[in-house]
Amino acid sequence: MQHTPQATSKSHAQPHPRLRLALAGLISAGCVLMSAYGLRAADTVTTHAYSYFNTPKYGPDFTHLTYVNPDAPKGGEIVIASERGTFDSFNPYARKGVPGALASMNFEQLMTSTADEIGTSYGLLAESIEYPEDQSWVIFTLHPKARFADGSDVKASDVAFTHNLFMEQGLISYREGVSRIIKGVEALDEDRVKFTFTDESPVRERIEQAGASIVMSEAWYKETGARLDESRLEQALGTGPYMLDSFKVNERIIYKLNPDYWGKDLPINKGRWNFDTIRVEYFADSNAAFEGFTGGAYTFRVESSSKQWATSYDFPAIDDGHVIKTELEDGSQASGQAYVFNMRHEKFQDIRVREAIGLMFNYEWSNEALFYGLYERVNSFTENSYLEAVGEPSAEERALLEPLADLLPDGALGDAIMAPTSGKRQFDRKNARKASALLDDAGWAVGDDGMRRNAQGQTLDIEFLTYSPTFDRVITPYVENLRKIGVDAKLNRVDTSQFVDRRYAFDYDIITDSLALGYEPGGNLEQRFGSKEAAVSVFNSPGVSDPAVDSLIDTIRNARTKDELVVGVKALDRVLRALKFTVPQWYKDKYTVAYYNQFEHPAPLPPYDLGYLDFWWVNADKAAALKSSGVLR
Repeated sequence: MQHTPQATSKSHAQPHPRLRLALAGLISAGCVLMSAYGLRAADTVTTHAYSYFNTPKYGPDFTHLTYVNPDAPKGGEIVIASERGTFDSFNPYARKGVPGALASMNFEQLMTSTADEIGTSYGLLAESIEYPEDQSWVIFTLHPKARFADGSDVKASDVAFTHNLFMEQGLISYREGVSRIIKGVEALDEDRVKFTFTDESPVRERIEQAGASIVMSEAWYKETGARLDESRLEQALGTGPYMLDSFKVNERIIYKLNPDYWGKDLPINKGRWNFDTIRVEYFADSNAAFEGFTGGAYTFRVESSSKQWATSYDFPAIDDGHVIKTELEDGSQASGQAYVFNMRHEKFQDIRVREAIGLMFNYEWSNEALFYGLYERVNSFTENSYLEAVGEPSAEERALLEPLADLLPDGALGDAIMAPTSGKRQFDRKNARKASALLDDAGWAVGDDGMRRNAQGQTLDIEFLTYSPTFDRVITPYVENLRKIGVDAKLNRVDTSQFVDRRYAFDYDIITDSLALGYEPGGNLEQRFGSKEAAVSVFNSPGVSDPAVDSLIDTIRNARTKDELVVGVKALDRVLRALKFTVPQWYKDKYTVAYYNQFEHPAPLPPYDLGYLDFWWVNADKAAALKSSGVLR
């Protein structure tokens, strides 16, 4: 069934009340001392941007981001693929349902980040922020032009409503984490909303957390009776540049650029959001998706399969120059992708079992035989960044770690733990002997049938849970290696909805997840690795609950300088690696992309984002040539 939601827009012939208020505010500000990045009154700071550690790169009068083309042409369509098979919801914030691709793209935050800075937030829905020196509260003044997609005003009451909605109906782990930082949200008037912070929350996280708040329409929720914790095939009303145009379940989703998008002329948005439409085509699996790309069913592909990248890009459109295949620099921190043990299961609470299973994954053989040598091994939770722990701990790291010595896992105070290495054969006998000895010591003895059992006679059963057939050829040899040492391992590939259900219910042994720490981690660490939320947080896939980790998370959250933060993150990286609750996978410092020769991008790209849906654009002449030649319809 084809479904097309409608959106209306309103124009304002007369100056909007907020514009008049903004002018009045500028006049009254004449008696306030202006600093380089804000207006400083006797006891508060008013500014357009916020960074706890750094000076924002862009001043209050910046005209556009340096990495965009401010004159990028508007128009055309980009078509991408989803390999998740299907979707049944446009609510990405509920546990129920499988959300459609890009389902959250119509929501904007009070503040936003850029692709060329770390740790700085700039006003988006909020034109400015005001806060006292102790940052016990912050007031956001909404941009006078801010509108929802239907043309209605964004009000401070919408901000407060959205926060309270997430506190009442959002994911438990989100509610728990945010409630420890934000005490309350109050609409002071139509344009100003005040966030008050808890006394015990780290100062560094307060304004950043508040600024990351998205804003939904209170009126829409009241009119529809929708809930945040229920799946639905309708998008809530947001303010973003794109809105849902149409969809067909199992086949496609189309988003269209809102011609009346309120923020199109903001300096932060110049040269961005250039496509008229973004279309997502759905495919059953990666093989079907690749075939769809070769036939022109979609136009932009970020290639995740090393095999396809190395062997399959030899179709006619490549030879004719109609499709560009290229590698672009990626300066961002690696994703920390790994096989993750669910330590909520008793069998994985023994580090010897985890270490033994990790020894049987032969990365070196996999990279050569399966990945065509395209990857590097992930060792660190901050791989490919200055935050990676290397060699022995520095004096500063030791000052954090040594008081925790009695709590630390073996190896945390020595050289940073590296992923095990293997030989060129799939089954590495040396590692197999080490793994077998570890399992013997852990009480998993080999029986007459060659399978390992504990004292209760239970076999060591391990299920690798996945929904992607792409991983079959990688996991299958790993399973074979484990079975050779008596582990009853198996691969279980389920459909997407089953995977999501089991993932949220913690009903898995081993899954693939990405656990990178990020550049300036804070409260997210408690959600991902903290004991307080280990029982409920869907972000803590391994179920980490460790006192040394908790202590280092507190240290990082309360870091007062960037140097203190870096030392804390490196120390945490050491401890997480020593706990061995992951089997590190692989990464590459390049984007491997292929696209039909109608797209262009700024050069060079910013260091932290490929940005193909953000600041790329369509060359109309090239697009017309592809269509006239019959390459694209």
